[in-house]
Amino acid sequence: MRSTNFRGVAAALGAALLMAGCASSTGPQYYSLADTAVPARTQVAAIGSPGYIELAPIAMPERFARPQMVVRKKGTPESPAVDILEDHRWSSSFESELRDALGSGIASRLGAVDVTKTGRQRGQPATRIAVQLGQFDAVEGSRVDASFTWTVRRTDEGPVTGCQLSLSEPVGSGFDALAQGAQRVTAKLADAIAGSVAALKANQAPRCAA
Repeated sequence: MRSTNFRGVAAALGAALLMAGCASSTGPQYYSLADTAVPARTQVAAIGSPGYIELAPIAMPERFARPQMVVRKKGTPESPAVDILEDHRWSSSFESELRDALGSGIASRLGAVDVTKTGRQRGQPATRIAVQLGQFDAVEGSRVDASFTWTVRRTDEGPVTGCQLSLSEPVGSGFDALAQGAQRVTAKLADAIAGSVAALKANQAPRCAA
């Protein structure tokens, strides 16, 4: 009888520990690239009527096209080895997250309308923007290094201008700080692309600096 009672108590204790473990699991943490600060519309005066922008899907290496954060292994910033973090994710797949953040950021800076999702009427001119991510190295507790190229052109067969930009943003410890560094990189890229659009509409030389 005592043996049976002991087994019963042990089973109940094991079940309680299992339930406690499940209750303490917080699940994945989700992050956004969208800039929470409202940017100043510094380009509006230069381009007059804000018009419309149309952002193509972001081209990037396949390893980044996932919702999980992809980071360099801590302590080995020059190593090709990376970690794919199941418990630290973007709110959508990284290419979609970056496209949404850039589209809203560029439109806000220009006072323009982003027709990427809403569509545009036939014959309505817009500035088409195509962005390619070349590098996005995130090292927890160190920095986020990124490089991009992009082109802007008018849908009415106007000239095409191209730019490239490399950025390095220092970050503190923790994955929240890493996500905030990625937000700052995205905001600086939106600044630079908005400048390119403004220069194109003003028939000026392309601006590629953030």
